[in-house]
Amino acid sequence: MYSYDPGAGHGLAHDPLKTIIGPRPIGWIGTRSAQGVRNLAPYSFFNVVNDTPPVLMFCSSGYKDSVANIEATGCFTWSLVTRDLAVAMNATSAPVPAAIDEFELAGLAARPGEVVAADCVADAAVAMECRMISVQRLHDASGRPLDGWLTLGEVVRVHIDPACLVEGGFVLPPGREPVLRGGGPAAYYAPDARVRFEMTRPQ
Repeated sequence: MYSYDPGAGHGLAHDPLKTIIGPRPIGWIGTRSAQGVRNLAPYSFFNVVNDTPPVLMFCSSGYKDSVANIEATGCFTWSLVTRDLAVAMNATSAPVPAAIDEFELAGLAARPGEVVAADCVADAAVAMECRMISVQRLHDASGRPLDGWLTLGEVVRVHIDPACLVEGGFVLPPGREPVLRGGGPAAYYAPDARVRFEMTRPQ
């Protein structure tokens, strides 16, 4: 076994943790600053952590504009990144000043939230509006503060493109598969229906 202590470094070209725990869904988080400047940023440390009510979470490495905006306004959106929006998603990951509107930077149309003061990606197949539950600074096992910020938000409205509603269920059409983050500097994945398999839970 190749073993290492994370605190001492992994000794490899790229952090293996980001490949081992992956591919990861991407949370495309939309916010506005207190001054009304729009922000859009992708986070791969992201997931849904509850179903009733639905709760989204993402974790930011560093206290970035998304976190600051959510603490200032109490809300955010999530938009689904699909294969057709991958290049635009990558553009929104650029480290730009807070005054830059990433919707404009990436050439994306925005749709204002209906119940929260934040914008969704208009062309996303799915978007969700969220109200902040909490923003927590992470700490290690000894209690030392880390530069990691965990945000939890309750989903208060869901938007789905009608083209994705098929026979009472949700199905993304070909070419609109979700984009997932892999490890290394540039690895991404998209699900392939050919590798799908099914198992029924034990009763």
